[in-house]
Amino acid sequence: MRALLSPAARRFLMLPLGLVLVVMLFPFFVIGRSSIEVTDAAGASVFSTRNWTTLFAHLPVARQLFNSTVITLGSVGVILLISSLAAFALTKLRFRFGGPLLGAVAASMMIPMQSIILTEFINFAAFSLTDNFLSVIITYAALGVPFGTFLMTSFMRDVPDELMEAAQIDGMSYWGIFTRIILPLSAPALLAVAVLQFIQIWDDLLVALIFLQEPAVRTITVGLAVLQSGRVLDIPVLLAGSLLSALPAMLAYLLFQRYLIGGLMLGIGK
Repeated sequence: MRALLSPAARRFLMLPLGLVLVVMLFPFFVIGRSSIEVTDAAGASVFSTRNWTTLFAHLPVARQLFNSTVITLGSVGVILLISSLAAFALTKLRFRFGGPLLGAVAASMMIPMQSIILTEFINFAAFSLTDNFLSVIITYAALGVPFGTFLMTSFMRDVPDELMEAAQIDGMSYWGIFTRIILPLSAPALLAVAVLQFIQIWDDLLVALIFLQEPAVRTITVGLAVLQSGRVLDIPVLLAGSLLSALPAMLAYLLFQRYLIGGLMLGIGK
């Protein structure tokens, strides 16, 4: 597409794209500036770390960031494992009702999270799994597996069957074919699923807020929500926390955006 556009046309397109970039980044500029700006005794605005000091004094930031990391990485790992195995079975292992099963998986993506969250909480409470990372990881995995399976299936469908047949002739097992052939070829789709699910799970509030009530197991998003409704009502302090909470998801997207877009385009193209 770049080759089809003249230099003048490319420069013309940069103007609206630049405006969109400014609009998207301006809120982060405001948040960052407000988080380091305080009002002194004379009423003038000065830069200070007071807001960040107050945030760390009222919120166990390191602990909650650790909780968010464990839950997010655990959930993404489970999603990738189950989605890739399901996609491999649906595309490379022929069995009855494979088509309807894939349709059911795709249809399950239409189920809103809010409609099942209360039932999930009751079920986990019956097994004494509330205030436990395991309940949150299972819930996030259940919500993310349908999308991951659908995208991975779209990608794996066009992986040549001849590769699998040649490996079987050489005596390789299905597990060996999956781990040594299918997974390496599916790396772009795996990265796309991982980045999308990482951003969604890290930024989620509802599931963690319902399942994790104890302060020791709260995520950073839940901690900020509780902080807002509790002792600290200072907006700049909350903005500092919001910026800190948003940074991991932003970095994940910026670092892997090329793989994310490439994986999604390959899945759509296939």
